[in-house]
Amino acid sequence: MITKPTESCALPTQWGEFRLFAFEDAENDKVHLGLVLGELTPDTSVLTRIHSECLTGDALFSQRCDCGSQLEQAMKQISEEGSGLILYLRQEGRGIGLLNKIRAYHLQDEGADTVEANERLGFGADMRDYSICGPMLEYFGVKKVRLLTNNPRKVAALESLHIVVEDRLPIHTGQNPHNDHYLKTKAGKLGHMFD
Repeated sequence: MITKPTESCALPTQWGEFRLFAFEDAENDKVHLGLVLGELTPDTSVLTRIHSECLTGDALFSQRCDCGSQLEQAMKQISEEGSGLILYLRQEGRGIGLLNKIRAYHLQDEGADTVEANERLGFGADMRDYSICGPMLEYFGVKKVRLLTNNPRKVAALESLHIVVEDRLPIHTGQNPHNDHYLKTKAGKLGHMFD
């Protein structure tokens, strides 16, 4: 388990200059990231996004999902706020990894929905573990958040870590004809809240 970042640097972006922190997770040999903009004040509610890695959406601009658009929207909203935090967790494919995610995409090409594809590969619908957020938030001194998410599991996970979720802010962006069925499946089978 991690206790503090191993390194940090400036990360200039189109939305402003974030500070990028690398957290090594020895349990699964992953490096998770914290992106901070401005000053995080411990006694205030910090605008926060927990974002799971999505190489296809975040870096390759895939329209099969809304992940890349959500990351961009979170960075933009944090910039407009003047401060905030993104925890970028290395949990590709809702925790099944990149290769299995591509296998799941192949099954989706043949008609499975996103949940059925994971299950046909022998995985749960969502294998992500948010416990890593606890030590990351503790390092930044964050005890209260306004969480940018549509996923009720993220709210419950933070509350189980004794983080106060003062508000859940929906993040609706990136809908297109290629991900319509995917988004409906997330709402219907995974309980995502699209207000």
